[in-house]
Amino acid sequence: MSAASVETVDVILPLETSEDAAAWTRAAARQLKVPAERIGGVRLRKHSIDARKRAVKIQLRLEVALDGPLPPEAPPVADYPAVGTAQRTALVVGSGPAGLFAALRLIELGVRPIVLERGKDASARRFDLGPILKEGRVIEDSNYCFGEGGAGTFSDGKLYTRATKRGPVAKVYETFVAHGAPERILIDAHPHIGSNLLPNVVKAMRGSIVAAGGEVHFQTKVTGLLADGGCIHGLVTADGREWRADAVILATGHSARDIYRLLHEGGVRLEQKPFAMGVRIEHPQAFIDSRQYHYPQGSERPLLLPAASYRLATKIKERGVHSFCMCPGGFIVPAATENDEVVVNGMSLSRRDSPFANSGLVVTVEPEDTAPWQAEHGVLAGIAMQKALEQTAKQAGGGGQVAPAQRVTDFMAGLDSPDLPATSYFPGLKSARIDKLLPGFISWRMKQGLKLFGQQMPGYVSREALLIGFETRTSSPVRIPRDDETLQHPEVAGLYPCGEGAGFAGGIVSAALDGMRCAEALAAAIMR
Repeated sequence: MSAASVETVDVILPLETSEDAAAWTRAAARQLKVPAERIGGVRLRKHSIDARKRAVKIQLRLEVALDGPLPPEAPPVADYPAVGTAQRTALVVGSGPAGLFAALRLIELGVRPIVLERGKDASARRFDLGPILKEGRVIEDSNYCFGEGGAGTFSDGKLYTRATKRGPVAKVYETFVAHGAPERILIDAHPHIGSNLLPNVVKAMRGSIVAAGGEVHFQTKVTGLLADGGCIHGLVTADGREWRADAVILATGHSARDIYRLLHEGGVRLEQKPFAMGVRIEHPQAFIDSRQYHYPQGSERPLLLPAASYRLATKIKERGVHSFCMCPGGFIVPAATENDEVVVNGMSLSRRDSPFANSGLVVTVEPEDTAPWQAEHGVLAGIAMQKALEQTAKQAGGGGQVAPAQRVTDFMAGLDSPDLPATSYFPGLKSARIDKLLPGFISWRMKQGLKLFGQQMPGYVSREALLIGFETRTSSPVRIPRDDETLQHPEVAGLYPCGEGAGFAGGIVSAALDGMRCAEALAAAIMR
């Protein structure tokens, strides 16, 4: 008996039949122009929602077997070679997505990774979120930004990227699935793991690193460089230990401001880069659902549809104004890393069943916008600008992690908000003039952007919509430069700036891809 031939087809189905396997078969038969009886199996490869028109459609990519069954497909597995006795070692600073994926790729290439993480493991880290939520007290090396898995662990797990090289992106998704993430992320057009599931995934990734012979050290904060002659040989940590290796991958994330200062004071060249700052904007999720899925507000969202998301973007006077890290069915969380600041971020659980939708609403900040801080802070002026706004938020909130907030309609009109709508932000809100607290060039552009967004999505500007201050950590204001070919710092051989903190990524997937790329460049250099 000859093997079945396998074809790939794209079909569009109405929402109500989109989960029906028999409907898949009929649609595939029509697309291939064959009798349905010839189809021996159908496997879903891609699922996306097309809500551009009133009748929501579902786009499916199907793998179809003709004249026989589909060949079986093994799920992704975590299988790494032993590197415990490898002669080459690399230090990886940070256990966010860039650091973890760099470590796993190093293992595949025969290099033993030693991961140094300033924060705690994911289990211990979860307990340290209690004080910031309930008492307004930040544990400065263990919080929503620092610790195993990085900032994404407890702030969403959204796997969105604009990367065009789908092969490496597929490997990122498969690695997550091999470590316990839902297989659905291999299929969904906009995959999402969720902050309730991601901690166990990153713990499993750490397990693979250790099982292969690598090392992962928590509460191990880098405080010094071991370098001479334009070459790095290792690192010093806060406990006085010296760690030596063949090379260093620096994957610290964009909130490790002490690392930028350490590099700057050590004469390592840094560069300013654009970033963005603004607020979190929060709406009832039911409003976003009704607008995006085109049904009357007050009606129930169809069960087959997830909480709706949105993306909004425009340009106002040479500066971008855009939504950022939109969290449907989500929560706003305190993301400060020091006790003299208030910072907000968004997250969603895997179910995305909160009654609130939130998104960053931010304005691009160019290096020239940081001029008031440059005389004192030089290349770190962007960080100083971020910090100043975070401290302003702390003062306006009045204590702990209480955040300043203003109704969107009051922001537009330049008015106080005598009362505030319900919110997902647990530490609490205090009414404040967000329009005055933001730098003028940001506030003005945000108002212009909101006018346009309110036209594009009627009801987006309303009394029920809330602005919460401030979203400052969208990306790093600093780039740690590197050579385009070798990926090493141009003046420090063996130092591989990597991920969001180095200014080369933005989000979990792009950081993971950059981690793998740096690992490959490092291995190629040290194993010649």
